[in-house]
Amino acid sequence: MAALGGRWFREVTRRSVGMRCCLMSLNGVRAASGVSKDMLPGSYPKTPEERAAAAKKYNLRLEDYEPYPDDGMGYGDYPKLPDKSQHERDPWYSWDNPDLRRNWGEPMHYDFDMYLRTRVDTSPTIVSWNSMRRQLFGFIAFMLFMFWLGDKYPVYQPVMPKQYPYNNLYEERGGDPSKAPEQVKNYEI
Repeated sequence: MAALGGRWFREVTRRSVGMRCCLMSLNGVRAASGVSKDMLPGSYPKTPEERAAAAKKYNLRLEDYEPYPDDGMGYGDYPKLPDKSQHERDPWYSWDNPDLRRNWGEPMHYDFDMYLRTRVDTSPTIVSWNSMRRQLFGFIAFMLFMFWLGDKYPVYQPVMPKQYPYNNLYEERGGDPSKAPEQVKNYEI
């Protein structure tokens, strides 16, 4: 079936000259899935003029622009933005992209995917981390103590002896049928 489809396609392209030109031009196109050269960071700025040009490139004021340190990781002139999640941004502001809470042309954090609203939340908490840590470890210590106490002093439900019909299954348990079994009382009044 695939061979028939291929023959049909070849026949159609042979007959139409315009289609052949179009297909030949499409074969020469490479995939455009990568980042363009304009979007790649430049080299690390060494002079004040280079810093000013890099700040302008990323739509930042010169006093707000601070590049990543030149430690060989390849960040180049990309700005080091504060590590703040999208939760900390104003939800009532009229963002160009309200889902990501960002405007068009604004530089993205290098670890942008980590600071999405569905991931890390860096907004300040009401309760301090020390208090949260004390509560967590206190709860774990209390539960371990309770498990130890329950293991040392087990508590069982009160149970009575199992009751069977026909005089406690006297004959079924090998009792003599010629003798009368003794009466079993399962209660006291």
